[in-house]
Amino acid sequence: MSATGIAAPSAPGSARRVAPATAARNIATLAWRNLVQIKHNPMELLDLSIQPIMFVLLFAYVFGPAMAGSVEAYLPVVIPGIIAQNALFAGMTTGFGLNFDITKGVFDRFRSLPISRSAPLAGRIIADTTKQAWSMLVLLSVGFAIGFRLGTSPLALLGAFVLLLAFAVLFSWTSVYIAMKVNEPEKVQIFGFVVIFPLSFLSTAFIPSTRGIPGPVAWIMDNSPVTHLVEAMRGLLVGGPVMDHALIALAWGVGISLVFAPLSLRAFKQRA
Repeated sequence: MSATGIAAPSAPGSARRVAPATAARNIATLAWRNLVQIKHNPMELLDLSIQPIMFVLLFAYVFGPAMAGSVEAYLPVVIPGIIAQNALFAGMTTGFGLNFDITKGVFDRFRSLPISRSAPLAGRIIADTTKQAWSMLVLLSVGFAIGFRLGTSPLALLGAFVLLLAFAVLFSWTSVYIAMKVNEPEKVQIFGFVVIFPLSFLSTAFIPSTRGIPGPVAWIMDNSPVTHLVEAMRGLLVGGPVMDHALIALAWGVGISLVFAPLSLRAFKQRA
């Protein structure tokens, strides 16, 4: 979709304040632009589909018998964990895509349009959140195919989707900020491996509890936002405590977004 279809070009230095309804239309247009690009780059959708399938099969059949005695016994532990981990890694695609657009000059065109300043960022986040919903659906479908069973209700399943996507949106501002500060998309991926990889493994994403883990490491894992997200997802999908874990995970997400969203918008304006 051509960026010129969003609004008519404005003179440099013209006011960028737009009405809330107009800003919402700008965001929706740019979100749709990011989604329809999948038609021209189907490998992006394959990445969101194949990687989750590989993680589920590898963890279930390699670690399942050793960790829980059987694949079926391990699935209630690992499926919610992989879903949470995948959401964190998928959030890196938001920063990667933004940085790619900036370095390729796409944002130069956006700056010439009388649209909301936050629309390019918000549009990318909304589009990538939609892709994450697809990825979670793939993960659950593969899990159901190999023996995972929902232990709660369809309403709880819907709640799991909402919780995961809400946390993913809040957390994605970290990758947005990194995208604004680096000059190559690959550096956003490096951030994912340096920060997201250990963050996801220093949690209960792949183990039922921290029992037997050395004290300092166990404390870090017990208080990790990923652990609270995973435990809330387990409660919603297979049964168990939900509310406390969900509130703590969302509190972490809100705190992260309160720090990185303003920094991202300021960095975007400075870069523009």
